[in-house]
Amino acid sequence: MAVWSLVRRFDQPQKYKPFVSRCVVRGNLEIGSLREVDVKSGLPATTSTERLELLDDNEHILSIRIVGGDHRLRNYSSIISLHPEIIEGRPATLVIESFVVDVPEGNTKDETCYFVEALIRCNLKSLADVSERLAVQDRTEPIDRI
Repeated sequence: MAVWSLVRRFDQPQKYKPFVSRCVVRGNLEIGSLREVDVKSGLPATTSTERLELLDDNEHILSIRIVGGDHRLRNYSSIISLHPEIIEGRPATLVIESFVVDVPEGNTKDETCYFVEALIRCNLKSLADVSERLAVQDRTEPIDRI
């Protein structure tokens, strides 16, 4: 599954997250691993330190928690799950991302949710685009016509 091959790469979020310029993982890639993410300009942040909370290759679930960085997303954690679907007769992947975050002082819940949801939408759109490009590149077998 092309989508999972991108999402599961805790060490390479920049493969599909357009606001990530660089990522360095300390130690082995395992539950509890930390990554230092550099954020591209244009966002109110330059770095983020994130911990891998869950990586389930059988159920296609990834969970991360932000544990530091120069941004206002305090106590942020997210869970991404992938689900095979058939859409218009073709195999597809439904990606669901949910999050929790504290509302920063000076912001409302609506403002905070709007900001995070806009980032997630952008990441998911990019994930779809990159996955579709990979799927086209990987098609080596002829399609049987009935």
